[in-house]
Amino acid sequence: KSKDASADPAAAAADTTSLADAEAKTDGYMIKPQALVPSLDTSTWPLLLKNYDRLNVRTGHYTPLPSGHSPLKRPLAEYLRYGVINLDKPSNPSSHEVVAWIKRLLRVEKTGHSGTLDPKVTGNLIVCVDRATRLVKSQQGAGKEYVCIARFHAAVPDTARVARALESLTGAVFQRPPLISAVKRQLRVRTIYESKLLEHDAERHLAVFWISCEAGTYVRTLCVHLGLLLGVGAHMQELRRVRSGILGEQDNMVTMHDVMDAMWALDNHKDESYIRRVVMPLELMIPGLLRF
Repeated sequence: KSKDASADPAAAAADTTSLADAEAKTDGYMIKPQALVPSLDTSTWPLLLKNYDRLNVRTGHYTPLPSGHSPLKRPLAEYLRYGVINLDKPSNPSSHEVVAWIKRLLRVEKTGHSGTLDPKVTGNLIVCVDRATRLVKSQQGAGKEYVCIARFHAAVPDTARVARALESLTGAVFQRPPLISAVKRQLRVRTIYESKLLEHDAERHLAVFWISCEAGTYVRTLCVHLGLLLGVGAHMQELRRVRSGILGEQDNMVTMHDVMDAMWALDNHKDESYIRRVVMPLELMIPGLLRF
């Protein structure tokens, strides 16, 4: 389970503090202009490049001069405009409801999320704010990880048999979305990258397993297929997403209460520290993307 962010704000903010310290040491990521002209050694260069060092005068001058802000030092209004929240979605409200609530709480123009979670499903939901919503697509198609509790309709005494059946469901599998789903009910192929049986209780007809899968995989359908393979029938009892794309449970996950409390601290005490810990800069989501 993820730590309650409000329980120990000082401990949870350690990562942000270390980033701020590193930023201070590098003098705000600014390269200062210098008057020194470095000398070129062209002795080993080809004949066509002879006297190349006399053709251009190089200086250590860096442009642009100090302008803008590094991610953690942006003014709060701009910080929120380029913000990302790694939210622990509660059970019962839909993903769209949760995103609409955050939009109202932060008083911003636009919010978006990276991959819908069913109302009863809890766990990782990446919420992007204002200008960061353009990054939503990059995370929607990324891989997901889930921890699921499946209930069998009859006793399966052999744990090894359950593990083998789960292992046989890895790779490309055919799926038709359930009756109640957010997409069209047509047969499609989804890839299960990896699966692991965590626990099996034969007496209570329960199994807990972890899977890493492609975006758009229905774990409810996977549980039904698992029951068919075992010949007893099964359905999904409970589901939690533990990773969505680049962010997981351990990556500064916060709750809806954290967002509310952070805005309350800002409105009543002008304290920005809590909201700056709840909302992270969008640069956190793009280390793997190409630069142009």
